[in-house]
Amino acid sequence: MNAQVSPVLALQGITKRFPGVLALDQVSLDLYGGEVHMLMGENGAGKSTLMKVLCGAYQADAGEIVVDGQRVPMTSAADSRALGIAVIFQEYSLVPHLSVAQNIYLGREPLTRWGLIDHARMQADARAVLARIGLEIDEKREVQGLGVAQQQMVEIAKALAQNARVLVLDEPTAALSDREVQRLFELIAELKKQGVAMAYISHRMDEVFALGDRVTVLRDGKQVATMPAKAATPEELVTLMVGRKVDMSYHRGERPLAGDCLLEVHNVSCVNGIEDVSLKVHAGEIVGLSGLVGSGRTELARAIFGADKLTAGRMVFDGRTLKSSPTQSRQLGLGLIPESRKQQGLALLRTVCDNLLLAGLRKLFPLGVYQPAKAHTAARAQMAQLRIAAPGSHTQVQTLSGGNQQKIVIGKWLAAGCKLFIFDEPTRGIDVGAKEEIFALIDTLVRQGCAVLMISSELAEVVRVCDRAYVMKEHRIAGELSRDELSQENLLRLAMHHA
Repeated sequence: MNAQVSPVLALQGITKRFPGVLALDQVSLDLYGGEVHMLMGENGAGKSTLMKVLCGAYQADAGEIVVDGQRVPMTSAADSRALGIAVIFQEYSLVPHLSVAQNIYLGREPLTRWGLIDHARMQADARAVLARIGLEIDEKREVQGLGVAQQQMVEIAKALAQNARVLVLDEPTAALSDREVQRLFELIAELKKQGVAMAYISHRMDEVFALGDRVTVLRDGKQVATMPAKAATPEELVTLMVGRKVDMSYHRGERPLAGDCLLEVHNVSCVNGIEDVSLKVHAGEIVGLSGLVGSGRTELARAIFGADKLTAGRMVFDGRTLKSSPTQSRQLGLGLIPESRKQQGLALLRTVCDNLLLAGLRKLFPLGVYQPAKAHTAARAQMAQLRIAAPGSHTQVQTLSGGNQQKIVIGKWLAAGCKLFIFDEPTRGIDVGAKEEIFALIDTLVRQGCAVLMISSELAEVVRVCDRAYVMKEHRIAGELSRDELSQENLLRLAMHHA
């Protein structure tokens, strides 16, 4: 497996408890230099918690951390950095109003002999590390002006600038284009040659077998298996993750007949760059919205929901003209489940109850008088329906796993009684078991007469789940595919070339 006799780092018997939850139960993990150790498990299995123990963000209740054969204390992020450990979490830790260079060297700024920050040197060093990962952006540019994929690459540059011996990547490709993913894979191969030990959290099976040397599976806070990646199969890993056999194909059964036209978009242009877009969505159908990263899918979703103002065209929803107003959209029964759930879909410091009922307060309390007991009863019913794993309806949303947070964003619009749901990357960063539940929920919605417009970068999902699909290119509709025409090849053809 590895020429190195002992691991660079080992987590031994790690246990971590939160109120009402045993997040980690005697978990062990070792990382060798020049190895990529894949870490898999459903949302809530304990992967991110284990990595937060490793980087000093959490302190374990039991167990120990061993580096180069010596037990070490890990009481803070500073301890972790001093040992050469860098963690790139799925939710970025960048400071929006600082420049790219300032973010890369935050807390480690080079100084002049007078003790002031040496901006020229910092910017030159930043240019060098950005060039190393092939990212062509101005190091003086503010991070808040970058796209999600560019921010992810800045996070990677920040870790590399620390000359890390141990690098942890949590779903690093979730927001990257194919070209950026390929560049990341090349970078990981180079880091392996340099002897860097890597832990890589992923829900994507192709990444496990393309990159992984070994794979560890967690389930319900326990370590259920560690094996060479080449000795595993996708079916075996999924079964280990969820504790049961799962249909990985997400094939829908018999599809309901489409009903009346619910949404009509006529020649719409928008301040966000959308140009001359027209489409229709009927009740009882799932319509896909496909295209490459940057093609304008999210911008179209925001335009339809009213988050960005139209400059031309018109939209009709359920017989009423849409006026580019999120408030009106909500009142008429149109809901948006955004791609960035933490930034745009949730009030992280509020409770599960508050978030679930946020969009439906007027419906639940028509007289405008809030009744806490009634609210929590309604929230608990939603939690049971959506199988949201949380200690209770009073739990803060920020403490939950990504999959459970996604269910809460969906539940918020269920409580509002929506007729059309716009899902923007509904399975981004979500494990196989949770994907199965999300797709089952979407299928239930359309069988009840609702409509779904689904944005997805996973072409296989669009083909298997949708009744038909529109493909976007350069902020316009490049074409429409019927159910019989839906294939990954046709989706790619339209996304890359106008037809």
